[in-house]
Amino acid sequence: MDIKHFQPFIQKAWEKAGFKQFTSVQEKAIPFLLEHQDAMIESATGTGKTLGYALPALQRMDTSIANAQAILLAPTRELAMQIHAVLQNFSEGSGITGAALIGGAAISRQIEKLKKKPHYIVGTPGRVLELINAKKLKMHEVKTIVIDEADIMIDMGLMDSVQSIIKATTKDRQLVFVSATISSKTKELANEWMKEPIFVRVENKKTGETNVEHLYMVSERRDKIENLRRLIRHHNEMKALVFISENMRLDEFAAKLEYRGISLGILAGRSSKQEREKVLREFRASKHAILLSTDIAARGLDVQGITHVIHFDLPESNKQFVHRSGRTGRMGAKGTVISLVTEKEERILLKWAKQLEITVQKAYLYKGSLIKENRSNSPVRKNNKKR
Repeated sequence: MDIKHFQPFIQKAWEKAGFKQFTSVQEKAIPFLLEHQDAMIESATGTGKTLGYALPALQRMDTSIANAQAILLAPTRELAMQIHAVLQNFSEGSGITGAALIGGAAISRQIEKLKKKPHYIVGTPGRVLELINAKKLKMHEVKTIVIDEADIMIDMGLMDSVQSIIKATTKDRQLVFVSATISSKTKELANEWMKEPIFVRVENKKTGETNVEHLYMVSERRDKIENLRRLIRHHNEMKALVFISENMRLDEFAAKLEYRGISLGILAGRSSKQEREKVLREFRASKHAILLSTDIAARGLDVQGITHVIHFDLPESNKQFVHRSGRTGRMGAKGTVISLVTEKEERILLKWAKQLEITVQKAYLYKGSLIKENRSNSPVRKNNKKR
């Protein structure tokens, strides 16, 4: 497959973005999507899935039809806006127009956008369905529906709205499920709603596209926060996303770290839209070394340039471990994942690593450096484990 097979405006945007070749998931998925086949696409975060479904949608867009022809759904406002930005960049100069329909924004303004007859819609399921039910969004010309982060959609209880949106389209529409992990529940729903779907899966260890190192540090639970502080202090260029399991603990940890002079932001499930936008804007601008977040708050989050993902608390499942870890090392960039674990959690982590076929290496801090444990230096670790 060659970018030269796409329309000139896509080729121009591709060249402007500096891309040289398609990623593995794009190579595998795009031919099927161009043929209007239903598909389930499973590939790690940061491997190029968005362009994998966006380019076929734009390639097949008919500007002579003054109506929405593609609906792209995301679980969160942030992810929807990021997808919208990609489509805007790659449709520049084509005459193709789009609209973002997200919850938390003024619905009156979105209705005004729909009056301009955009060719594609990117949105969150609740708001898109609300506008369909209000007869402001016409679905009779929609030929493609993409559900991004499908597993997260299920976890957030959004699939009833998604199904209602799908039912509002004609039977010959194309349906695409995309996710870093495709669960059995997602497969069940896909097989129920799709027509002979193609399953596209890209194994991380075979793509060569990720360059993520997995490390872990073992300590007592009470020592985790000090290890986190030392990790941050010993990395001058760190831009880290740190996962905490509970909302109520975020403020406590933030206060302890800020007392020690650590610049940070907090992304909590209770954060307002304005608070989220402010902290993400500051984090993207590298005003904070770290962003503390819960799983719920980080759903659908896509911030470029994250150097580290730190699991302060292990997630509930290896699936969530994959979603969290995928926030770094995007599109082939280097990244580091560090898990802060107790001895009991170490056994869980090693079990997941085996299941996921990833290599995790034990490490420790010594004289200002993060040392990876091996036979030659393990005695040093034993003698200096509290340093």
